[in-house]
Amino acid sequence: MNLLMASIAMIAVSGLPGAVLDKRRLGGQFLATLFSAAGSICGLYAVGRWLAAGGQSDLRIPWTLVPGADFHVGLDGLSAAFLLPIFLISMLGSIYGQGYWRQSEHAENGRKLRLFYGLCAAGMASLVVARNSVVFLFGWEVMALGAFMLVATEDDQPSVAEAGWLYLVATHAATLTLFGLFGALWAICGTFDLPADGSKLAPAAANTVFVLALLGFGFKAGIMPLHVWLPSAHANAPSHVSALMSGVLIKMGVYGFLRVSSFLPEPPLWWGGLLLALGVVSGVIGLAFAVAQQDFKRLLAYSSIENIGIIFIATGLALLGRATHRADWVLLGMGGAVWHVWNHALFKALLFYCAGSVIHAVETREINLLGGLGKRMPWTAFCFVVGATAVCGLPPLNGFVSEFLIYVGLFGTLGIPDAGATLPAAALAAPGLALIGALAVACYATAMAGIFLGAPRSSRVEHAHEARWTMLAPMFALAGGCVFVGLAPGVVAPAIDPAIAAWTSAAPGGSELAAALIPLAERAPLGWLSALGLSLVAMLALGGVVLAARLRPRFVSSSVTWGCGYVAPTARMQYTSTSFSEILTGLFRWALGPRVNRPKIDELFPQSASFASSVPDSVLERVIRPGLNWIAERILWFRVFQQGNVRAYLFYMFAALVLLLIWPH
Repeated sequence: MNLLMASIAMIAVSGLPGAVLDKRRLGGQFLATLFSAAGSICGLYAVGRWLAAGGQSDLRIPWTLVPGADFHVGLDGLSAAFLLPIFLISMLGSIYGQGYWRQSEHAENGRKLRLFYGLCAAGMASLVVARNSVVFLFGWEVMALGAFMLVATEDDQPSVAEAGWLYLVATHAATLTLFGLFGALWAICGTFDLPADGSKLAPAAANTVFVLALLGFGFKAGIMPLHVWLPSAHANAPSHVSALMSGVLIKMGVYGFLRVSSFLPEPPLWWGGLLLALGVVSGVIGLAFAVAQQDFKRLLAYSSIENIGIIFIATGLALLGRATHRADWVLLGMGGAVWHVWNHALFKALLFYCAGSVIHAVETREINLLGGLGKRMPWTAFCFVVGATAVCGLPPLNGFVSEFLIYVGLFGTLGIPDAGATLPAAALAAPGLALIGALAVACYATAMAGIFLGAPRSSRVEHAHEARWTMLAPMFALAGGCVFVGLAPGVVAPAIDPAIAAWTSAAPGGSELAAALIPLAERAPLGWLSALGLSLVAMLALGGVVLAARLRPRFVSSSVTWGCGYVAPTARMQYTSTSFSEILTGLFRWALGPRVNRPKIDELFPQSASFASSVPDSVLERVIRPGLNWIAERILWFRVFQQGNVRAYLFYMFAALVLLLIWPH
């Protein structure tokens, strides 16, 4: 445990040396990367050693900061499962930043970025090992404020500043909800410890705690409709920060919900049913928004909402298993959730790194201005294909494995006698998951075609260049991870078993259900998945060899794509991503609410005209902003108390203190 805490401290201070060195030299950036990598490697070693040995690993230090709340940290299977992606992605992101956000090129904000990058990663690791709610909230706030500073790295741009403030409001709404959650737990259980004693929670209190946890942690995870901060934050942050936020930070909402739900008493069926419904809605609508995006990084951001939906589907299945005492559903649901947390960290960080390479080369996120980058950036295009295949849940890559586990568990809810309506309805999540997969294929096929295939649509692409090796190396590492996990799931499965056991055994009476669990590798046909994946790889390799052999003796000439009879076709005649996605956008028009500006042409030889379309976030633009404006209009009278007079403010503080003292306890 001491090594783990030392690694977290090393990551936290990784940006300090650069903060005092010359802002135009690379020495501070190199030291930050060195400290971050060293701390992450030590953290990975500590977690790996714990997974190999098991046992109890706690550290408790008397702490007078808050009465009854010691500085208590520990490591169990659930913490270990989330620490691994934190250390891995933060280390790779720091290396990626060496080439993507060079100090000499970003002298004004590079030091700030690296300082808060380390603090954000350390905050995430701290909250994961926290064993009482005070330490948890401390790590939570360090993570939240660090992420705010990272999102607002280029705060001189209005869109970036707006995205940063929107994130800050959302994250503090989540924090206020968590204050209510942990306050309720302290009032009922009499302790700040995590996990708390769930046997003291009556059914009504357990329902309240469940709803508060879903709201507070759902904000951070980005589950719909609590996702409003996520698209703009991920799109406007530097790309390796977006990878950290999407690959790891939003999973802290998942971790918090799993940790709290682990010690709640036997759940009613509606808990699992609600999570299944939220997961399907987030997955389908999130991808519908992704398909309609013209901004490369906003597309990836909405895709993250989809993957959070898949994780919540799996968590809902696990809660149904606890409610019905079905150890196999708990095993497959929890195993699928944790495994998809890992998988998403790998392929979504990879995709954001690919986006960063493209932006670094062409300085735009607009898909309709790209095209033809596959020839100019072949390694980036290859890594994008790997990441896109994985995120679509296609074999032989890692995304297929976790989704396969969830499918098996969902189909297991069919045919249960005397189950009522909830369990048969749970099986409807399986076709919902299939629809998510189909939309993902359409989304990433559109992105691949619009960015890397075809002819360049603007002059920006003509001068594109491949990314630096410091950017390519992390991309290759993540692509290799996607391939390895997909081809050798049996090697990975034993590391997930402790997380499943920790989540199951923490509940009152959960030891009996935990004793019924079997290793995940024995329940799921992981060996067959490996054989399927290797066979598919062999078939693809054989097809490539045959194709190369058939083309070798022939003369093959290259030319532009057929121009439909035009003598001099131009890039403007190509289909754009908007054209590809028009049909799907129309199918989900009721949810997306696209804004289309069509020119009115009523002349035989019309003048020049323009066409524009956009898909704003429906919840933010139709619900949140109008609602806040309505409230603001009706409380303007309250500004009379804002006198700008220090004596008036001191009086307000005195009055509030008196009210608290006389308030009946």
